[in-house]
Amino acid sequence: MNQNFDIIIVGGGAAGFFTAINIVERNPKLKVAILERGKHVLEKVRISGGGRCNVTHACFEPNELVKFYPRGEKELRGPFHQFCSGDTIEWFNKHDVELKIEDDGRMFPVSNSSQTIIDCFLNATQKLGIAVLTGQSVQSIFNTEVSGEKFWKIETQSENYICEKLILATGSNPKIWEMLQTFGHAVVSPVPSLFTFNIKDARIKELPGVAAQVTVKVKETKLVSTGPLLITHWGMSGPAILKLSAWGARILHDKNYQFIIYVNWLNDIDAEDCEKILKNLKQEQAKKAVSKKSPFEFPNRLWESLVLASEIDAETKWADLNKNQLQNLTNQLTAGQFQVNGKSTFKEEFVTAGGIDLKEINFKTMESKLHLNLFFAGEIVNIDAVTGGFNFQNAWTSGFILANAL
Repeated sequence: MNQNFDIIIVGGGAAGFFTAINIVERNPKLKVAILERGKHVLEKVRISGGGRCNVTHACFEPNELVKFYPRGEKELRGPFHQFCSGDTIEWFNKHDVELKIEDDGRMFPVSNSSQTIIDCFLNATQKLGIAVLTGQSVQSIFNTEVSGEKFWKIETQSENYICEKLILATGSNPKIWEMLQTFGHAVVSPVPSLFTFNIKDARIKELPGVAAQVTVKVKETKLVSTGPLLITHWGMSGPAILKLSAWGARILHDKNYQFIIYVNWLNDIDAEDCEKILKNLKQEQAKKAVSKKSPFEFPNRLWESLVLASEIDAETKWADLNKNQLQNLTNQLTAGQFQVNGKSTFKEEFVTAGGIDLKEINFKTMESKLHLNLFFAGEIVNIDAVTGGFNFQNAWTSGFILANAL
Protein backbone atom coordinates (compact mmCIF):
# COMPACT_ATOMS: atom_id res chain seq x y z
CA MET A 1 0.00 0.00 0.00
CA ASN A 2 1.47 3.37 -1.03
CA GLN A 3 1.29 6.47 1.16
CA ASN A 4 0.81 9.56 -1.00
CA PHE A 5 2.18 13.04 -0.31
CA ASP A 6 2.68 16.17 -2.42
CA ILE A 7 6.23 16.57 -1.09
CA ILE A 8 8.48 14.17 0.78
CA ILE A 9 11.62 15.30 2.57
CA VAL A 10 14.15 12.59 3.35
CA GLY A 11 16.19 13.53 6.43
CA GLY A 12 14.89 14.67 9.80
CA GLY A 13 17.67 17.12 10.58
CA ALA A 14 17.96 20.90 10.61
CA ALA A 15 17.66 21.37 6.83
CA GLY A 16 14.76 18.92 6.49
CA PHE A 17 12.65 20.51 9.22
CA PHE A 18 13.35 24.10 8.23
CA THR A 19 12.46 23.33 4.61
CA ALA A 20 9.22 21.52 5.53
CA ILE A 21 8.05 24.31 7.87
CA ASN A 22 8.75 27.05 5.32
CA ILE A 23 6.96 25.16 2.53
CA VAL A 24 3.75 24.59 4.51
CA GLU A 25 3.75 28.10 5.99
CA ARG A 26 3.63 29.40 2.43
CA ASN A 27 1.15 26.82 1.17
CA PRO A 28 -0.88 25.13 3.95
CA LYS A 29 -2.75 22.98 1.40
CA LEU A 30 0.33 20.88 0.62
CA LYS A 31 0.61 17.43 2.17
CA VAL A 32 4.21 17.13 3.36
CA ALA A 33 6.12 14.35 5.16
CA ILE A 34 9.59 14.13 6.70
CA LEU A 35 11.17 10.65 6.65
CA GLU A 36 13.91 10.00 9.22
CA ARG A 37 15.89 6.75 9.35
CA GLY A 38 16.68 6.99 13.09
CA LYS A 39 14.41 6.73 16.11
CA HIS A 40 14.84 10.43 16.86
CA VAL A 41 14.84 13.56 14.73
CA LEU A 42 17.16 16.58 14.99
CA GLU A 43 19.94 14.64 16.74
CA LYS A 44 22.74 16.76 15.25
CA VAL A 45 20.93 19.90 16.39
CA ARG A 46 20.75 18.45 19.91
CA ILE A 47 24.52 18.00 20.27
CA SER A 48 25.69 20.96 18.18
CA GLY A 49 27.55 23.82 19.86
CA GLY A 50 28.10 21.74 22.99
CA GLY A 51 24.35 21.23 23.42
CA ARG A 52 23.58 24.94 22.97
CA CYS A 53 23.05 24.92 19.17
CA ASN A 54 25.13 27.52 17.35
CA VAL A 55 22.24 28.68 15.12
CA THR A 56 24.11 31.17 12.91
CA HIS A 57 26.87 33.79 12.91
CA ALA A 58 26.63 37.57 13.27
CA CYS A 59 28.03 38.23 9.80
CA PHE A 60 25.27 40.10 7.98
CA GLU A 61 26.97 40.89 4.67
CA PRO A 62 26.46 38.10 2.06
CA ASN A 63 29.77 38.86 0.32
CA GLU A 64 31.60 38.52 3.65
CA LEU A 65 29.61 35.51 4.82
CA VAL A 66 30.56 33.39 1.79
CA LYS A 67 34.24 33.65 2.77
CA PHE A 68 33.65 31.17 5.60
CA TYR A 69 32.86 28.36 3.13
CA PRO A 70 35.89 26.50 1.72
CA ARG A 71 33.45 24.77 -0.64
CA GLY A 72 30.41 26.72 -1.85
CA GLU A 73 31.75 30.27 -1.67
CA LYS A 74 30.79 31.17 -5.25
CA GLU A 75 27.49 29.27 -5.29
CA LEU A 76 26.13 30.69 -2.01
CA ARG A 77 26.53 34.35 -2.94
CA GLY A 78 23.13 34.53 -4.69
CA PRO A 79 21.28 32.49 -2.06
CA PHE A 80 22.71 34.59 0.81
CA HIS A 81 21.39 37.73 -0.87
CA GLN A 82 17.93 36.15 -0.50
CA PHE A 83 18.26 34.73 3.01
CA CYS A 84 21.19 35.72 5.22
CA SER A 85 21.99 35.64 8.96
CA GLY A 86 19.75 38.63 9.66
CA ASP A 87 16.82 36.78 8.09
CA THR A 88 17.60 33.76 10.28
CA ILE A 89 17.37 35.92 13.42
CA GLU A 90 14.07 37.40 12.21
CA TRP A 91 12.67 33.95 11.35
CA PHE A 92 13.44 32.52 14.78
CA ASN A 93 12.08 35.70 16.42
CA LYS A 94 8.78 35.19 14.61
CA HIS A 95 8.75 31.65 15.97
CA ASP A 96 9.32 32.89 19.55
CA VAL A 97 13.00 31.99 19.75
CA GLU A 98 15.28 34.85 20.72
CA LEU A 99 18.95 34.60 19.72
CA LYS A 100 21.99 36.28 21.28
CA ILE A 101 25.43 37.18 19.90
CA GLU A 102 28.57 36.04 21.73
CA ASP A 103 31.90 37.91 21.63
CA ASP A 104 33.24 35.77 18.79
CA GLY A 105 30.15 36.35 16.61
CA ARG A 106 28.52 32.97 17.19
CA MET A 107 24.78 33.10 17.81
CA PHE A 108 22.84 30.89 20.24
CA PRO A 109 19.32 30.79 21.63
CA VAL A 110 19.07 33.01 24.72
CA SER A 111 18.08 29.85 26.63
CA ASN A 112 21.55 28.39 25.91
CA SER A 113 19.85 25.10 25.06
CA SER A 114 19.50 23.32 21.72
CA GLN A 115 16.19 21.95 23.06
CA THR A 116 14.69 25.41 22.37
CA ILE A 117 15.40 24.99 18.64
CA ILE A 118 14.16 21.38 18.64
CA ASP A 119 10.93 22.38 20.40
CA CYS A 120 10.43 25.25 17.97
CA PHE A 121 10.68 22.86 15.00
CA LEU A 122 8.56 20.09 16.55
CA ASN A 123 5.81 22.54 17.57
CA ALA A 124 5.76 24.08 14.10
CA THR A 125 5.53 20.73 12.27
CA GLN A 126 2.72 19.65 14.59
CA LYS A 127 0.80 22.90 14.18
CA LEU A 128 1.17 22.77 10.38
CA GLY A 129 0.19 19.11 10.10
CA ILE A 130 3.53 17.95 8.66
CA ALA A 131 3.93 14.18 9.06
CA VAL A 132 7.18 13.29 10.88
CA LEU A 133 7.87 9.59 10.32
CA THR A 134 10.82 7.99 12.15
CA GLY A 135 12.44 4.60 11.62
CA GLN A 136 12.12 5.07 7.85
CA SER A 137 15.45 4.05 6.33
CA VAL A 138 15.23 4.61 2.57
CA GLN A 139 16.10 1.46 0.60
CA SER A 140 15.40 2.70 -2.90
CA ILE A 141 14.15 5.68 -4.90
CA PHE A 142 12.43 5.36 -8.30
CA ASN A 143 11.09 7.67 -10.94
CA THR A 144 7.66 6.33 -11.78
CA GLU A 145 4.76 7.29 -14.06
CA VAL A 146 1.10 7.14 -13.14
CA SER A 147 -1.39 7.86 -15.96
CA GLY A 148 1.08 10.05 -17.81
CA GLU A 149 2.27 11.98 -14.75
CA LYS A 150 5.72 11.55 -13.24
CA PHE A 151 6.12 10.74 -9.55
CA TRP A 152 8.83 9.72 -7.14
CA LYS A 153 8.48 6.40 -5.36
CA ILE A 154 10.40 5.86 -2.13
CA GLU A 155 10.70 2.45 -0.51
CA THR A 156 11.74 2.17 3.11
CA GLN A 157 12.13 -1.02 5.15
CA SER A 158 8.48 -0.91 6.17
CA GLU A 159 6.56 1.41 3.82
CA ASN A 160 6.20 2.67 0.24
CA TYR A 161 5.67 6.35 -0.42
CA ILE A 162 4.72 8.28 -3.55
CA CYS A 163 5.21 12.03 -4.02
CA GLU A 164 5.33 14.59 -6.77
CA LYS A 165 8.36 16.44 -5.43
CA LEU A 166 11.25 14.89 -3.54
CA ILE A 167 13.68 16.79 -1.31
CA LEU A 168 16.85 15.13 -0.05
CA ALA A 169 18.25 16.61 3.17
CA THR A 170 20.24 13.60 4.31
CA GLY A 171 23.57 15.27 5.11
CA SER A 172 26.64 13.08 4.67
CA ASN A 173 24.78 9.83 4.00
CA PRO A 174 26.87 7.58 1.71
CA LYS A 175 23.90 5.30 0.95
CA ILE A 176 21.83 8.18 -0.48
CA TRP A 177 24.85 9.46 -2.41
CA GLU A 178 25.20 6.00 -3.99
CA MET A 179 21.52 6.03 -5.03
CA LEU A 180 22.00 9.47 -6.60
CA GLN A 181 24.96 8.19 -8.58
CA THR A 182 22.67 5.61 -10.17
CA PHE A 183 20.55 8.61 -11.28
CA GLY A 184 23.62 10.02 -13.02
CA HIS A 185 24.55 12.56 -10.34
CA ALA A 186 28.26 13.08 -9.68
CA VAL A 187 29.27 12.90 -6.03
CA VAL A 188 32.50 14.49 -4.84
CA SER A 189 33.92 11.82 -2.54
CA PRO A 190 33.69 12.83 1.12
CA VAL A 191 36.74 13.59 3.24
CA PRO A 192 36.80 14.93 6.81
CA SER A 193 36.86 18.68 7.39
CA LEU A 194 37.19 20.51 10.74
CA PHE A 195 39.62 18.33 12.64
CA THR A 196 42.46 18.87 15.11
CA PHE A 197 46.10 17.85 14.60
CA ASN A 198 47.77 15.00 16.48
CA ILE A 199 51.28 16.12 17.43
CA LYS A 200 53.65 14.45 19.88
CA ASP A 201 56.35 17.00 20.69
CA ALA A 202 58.39 17.70 23.84
CA ARG A 203 57.89 21.47 23.40
CA ILE A 204 54.12 21.25 23.96
CA LYS A 205 53.78 18.04 25.99
CA GLU A 206 53.40 19.85 29.32
CA LEU A 207 51.31 22.72 27.98
CA PRO A 208 47.70 21.53 27.43
CA GLY A 209 45.32 24.46 27.78
CA VAL A 210 47.87 27.08 26.68
CA ALA A 211 46.61 29.32 23.84
CA ALA A 212 48.28 31.89 21.59
CA GLN A 213 47.44 34.05 18.58
CA VAL A 214 49.47 32.53 15.73
CA THR A 215 50.05 32.07 12.02
CA VAL A 216 50.29 28.45 10.87
CA LYS A 217 51.55 27.21 7.50
CA VAL A 218 51.55 23.69 6.06
CA LYS A 219 54.93 22.85 4.54
CA GLU A 220 55.06 22.53 0.73
CA THR A 221 51.51 23.91 0.28
CA LYS A 222 49.87 27.33 0.03
CA LEU A 223 47.81 26.63 3.16
CA VAL A 224 48.11 29.43 5.73
CA SER A 225 45.85 30.36 8.62
CA THR A 226 45.89 32.91 11.43
CA GLY A 227 43.96 32.95 14.69
CA PRO A 228 43.98 31.46 18.18
CA LEU A 229 45.79 28.13 18.57
CA LEU A 230 45.09 25.88 21.54
CA ILE A 231 47.56 23.26 22.77
CA THR A 232 45.77 20.04 23.77
CA HIS A 233 46.70 16.67 25.28
CA TRP A 234 46.89 15.19 21.79
CA GLY A 235 48.39 18.11 19.88
CA MET A 236 46.91 21.33 18.54
CA SER A 237 43.39 22.71 18.10
CA GLY A 238 41.66 26.09 18.10
CA PRO A 239 40.36 28.24 15.21
CA ALA A 240 43.76 28.58 13.47
CA ILE A 241 44.06 24.79 13.17
CA LEU A 242 40.38 24.17 12.35
CA LYS A 243 40.48 26.74 9.53
CA LEU A 244 43.54 24.99 8.07
CA SER A 245 41.76 21.63 8.28
CA ALA A 246 38.70 22.99 6.46
CA TRP A 247 40.54 24.79 3.67
CA GLY A 248 43.05 21.97 3.37
CA ALA A 249 40.53 19.11 3.68
CA ARG A 250 41.48 17.50 0.33
CA ILE A 251 45.20 18.29 0.44
CA LEU A 252 45.66 16.96 3.98
CA HIS A 253 43.61 13.84 3.15
CA ASP A 254 45.92 13.20 0.18
CA LYS A 255 48.89 13.51 2.55
CA ASN A 256 47.28 10.83 4.72
CA TYR A 257 47.37 13.36 7.60
CA GLN A 258 51.19 13.15 7.79
CA PHE A 259 52.73 16.57 7.22
CA ILE A 260 54.83 19.34 8.77
CA ILE A 261 53.48 22.68 9.98
CA TYR A 262 55.35 25.90 10.76
CA VAL A 263 53.97 27.87 13.69
CA ASN A 264 54.74 31.57 14.07
CA TRP A 265 53.95 32.13 17.76
CA LEU A 266 54.33 35.88 17.19
CA ASN A 267 51.60 35.82 14.52
CA ASP A 268 52.49 38.80 12.30
CA ILE A 269 56.08 39.49 13.42
CA ASP A 270 58.53 38.03 10.90
CA ALA A 271 61.99 36.56 11.57
CA GLU A 272 63.85 39.77 10.78
CA ASP A 273 61.79 41.91 13.19
CA CYS A 274 61.87 39.17 15.80
CA GLU A 275 65.67 39.13 15.70
CA LYS A 276 65.77 42.92 16.20
CA ILE A 277 63.45 42.64 19.22
CA LEU A 278 65.62 39.88 20.74
CA LYS A 279 68.82 41.93 20.22
CA ASN A 280 67.21 44.89 21.97
CA LEU A 281 66.22 42.63 24.87
CA LYS A 282 69.82 41.42 25.02
CA GLN A 283 70.82 45.04 25.72
CA GLU A 284 67.90 46.11 27.90
CA GLN A 285 67.46 42.97 30.04
CA ALA A 286 71.16 42.01 30.07
CA LYS A 287 71.25 40.74 33.68
CA LYS A 288 67.90 38.91 33.66
CA ALA A 289 67.45 35.20 32.90
CA VAL A 290 66.05 34.73 29.39
CA SER A 291 63.60 31.97 30.36
CA LYS A 292 61.96 33.79 33.27
CA LYS A 293 59.43 36.08 31.60
CA SER A 294 57.80 36.11 28.19
CA PRO A 295 58.46 39.44 26.43
CA PHE A 296 55.63 38.60 23.99
CA GLU A 297 51.87 38.28 24.34
CA PHE A 298 51.73 34.61 25.12
CA PRO A 299 52.05 32.65 28.38
CA ASN A 300 55.34 32.32 30.28
CA ARG A 301 55.11 28.52 30.19
CA LEU A 302 55.19 28.51 26.39
CA TRP A 303 58.04 31.04 26.32
CA GLU A 304 60.10 28.92 28.73
CA SER A 305 59.52 25.81 26.61
CA LEU A 306 60.63 27.57 23.40
CA VAL A 307 63.72 29.02 25.14
CA LEU A 308 64.80 25.56 26.32
CA ALA A 309 64.15 24.16 22.82
CA SER A 310 66.57 26.80 21.49
CA GLU A 311 69.41 25.19 23.51
CA ILE A 312 69.35 27.99 26.08
CA ASP A 313 69.62 26.89 29.72
CA ALA A 314 67.04 28.05 32.24
CA GLU A 315 69.66 30.19 34.03
CA THR A 316 71.24 31.81 30.95
CA LYS A 317 71.13 35.59 31.07
CA TRP A 318 70.21 37.77 28.07
CA ALA A 319 73.73 39.26 27.95
CA ASP A 320 75.24 35.78 27.52
CA LEU A 321 73.21 34.72 24.47
CA ASN A 322 75.44 33.88 21.51
CA LYS A 323 74.60 34.32 17.83
CA ASN A 324 73.46 30.70 17.37
CA GLN A 325 71.16 30.82 20.34
CA LEU A 326 69.56 34.04 19.10
CA GLN A 327 69.07 32.43 15.70
CA ASN A 328 67.57 29.29 17.27
CA LEU A 329 65.18 31.33 19.38
CA THR A 330 64.11 33.39 16.37
CA ASN A 331 63.37 30.17 14.46
CA GLN A 332 61.42 28.63 17.34
CA LEU A 333 59.33 31.79 17.69
CA THR A 334 58.60 32.54 14.04
CA ALA A 335 58.83 29.18 12.25
CA GLY A 336 58.62 26.37 14.80
CA GLN A 337 58.41 23.06 12.91
CA PHE A 338 55.96 20.44 14.16
CA GLN A 339 55.30 17.01 12.69
CA VAL A 340 51.60 16.14 12.42
CA ASN A 341 50.73 12.44 12.63
CA GLY A 342 47.00 12.01 12.15
CA LYS A 343 43.88 13.91 13.14
CA SER A 344 41.15 13.88 15.77
CA THR A 345 37.50 14.85 15.34
CA PHE A 346 36.77 18.31 16.72
CA LYS A 347 34.30 17.76 19.62
CA GLU A 348 31.16 16.29 18.06
CA GLU A 349 31.25 18.64 15.07
CA PHE A 350 31.88 15.97 12.48
CA VAL A 351 31.83 17.82 9.18
CA THR A 352 32.70 16.34 5.81
CA ALA A 353 33.80 18.00 2.60
CA GLY A 354 32.06 16.26 -0.28
CA GLY A 355 28.61 15.60 -1.70
CA ILE A 356 26.57 16.34 -4.82
CA ASP A 357 28.65 18.19 -7.38
CA LEU A 358 27.67 21.87 -7.22
CA LYS A 359 27.58 22.17 -11.03
CA GLU A 360 24.53 19.89 -11.08
CA ILE A 361 22.33 22.10 -8.90
CA ASN A 362 20.33 25.20 -9.77
CA PHE A 363 21.07 27.51 -6.82
CA LYS A 364 18.05 29.71 -7.60
CA THR A 365 15.76 26.82 -6.64
CA MET A 366 18.05 24.09 -5.18
CA GLU A 367 16.64 21.76 -7.86
CA SER A 368 18.68 19.09 -9.59
CA LYS A 369 19.67 20.09 -13.12
CA LEU A 370 19.37 16.43 -14.15
CA HIS A 371 15.97 15.50 -12.71
CA LEU A 372 12.77 17.48 -12.54
CA ASN A 373 11.20 17.78 -9.05
CA LEU A 374 14.30 16.54 -7.23
CA PHE A 375 15.72 19.05 -4.73
CA PHE A 376 18.58 19.22 -2.24
CA ALA A 377 18.93 21.00 1.12
CA GLY A 378 21.82 21.31 3.57
CA GLU A 379 25.02 19.29 3.70
CA ILE A 380 24.08 16.62 1.12
CA VAL A 381 25.70 18.92 -1.46
CA ASN A 382 29.44 19.64 -1.65
CA ILE A 383 29.27 22.68 0.65
CA ASP A 384 30.87 22.95 4.06
CA ALA A 385 32.05 25.71 6.35
CA VAL A 386 34.39 26.47 9.19
CA THR A 387 33.02 26.24 12.74
CA GLY A 388 30.87 29.09 14.07
CA GLY A 389 27.25 28.51 12.95
CA PHE A 390 27.96 28.65 9.22
CA ASN A 391 26.91 25.08 8.38
CA PHE A 392 23.51 25.73 9.95
CA GLN A 393 23.18 28.99 8.01
CA ASN A 394 23.65 27.01 4.79
CA ALA A 395 20.86 24.66 5.93
CA TRP A 396 18.46 27.55 6.65
CA THR A 397 19.28 29.36 3.40
CA SER A 398 18.88 26.31 1.17
CA GLY A 399 15.60 25.42 2.93
CA PHE A 400 14.23 28.92 2.46
CA ILE A 401 15.16 29.05 -1.25
CA LEU A 402 13.65 25.65 -1.81
CA ALA A 403 10.41 26.63 -0.09
CA ASN A 404 10.23 29.77 -2.25
CA ALA A 405 10.77 27.74 -5.41
CA LEU A 406 8.02 25.28 -4.52
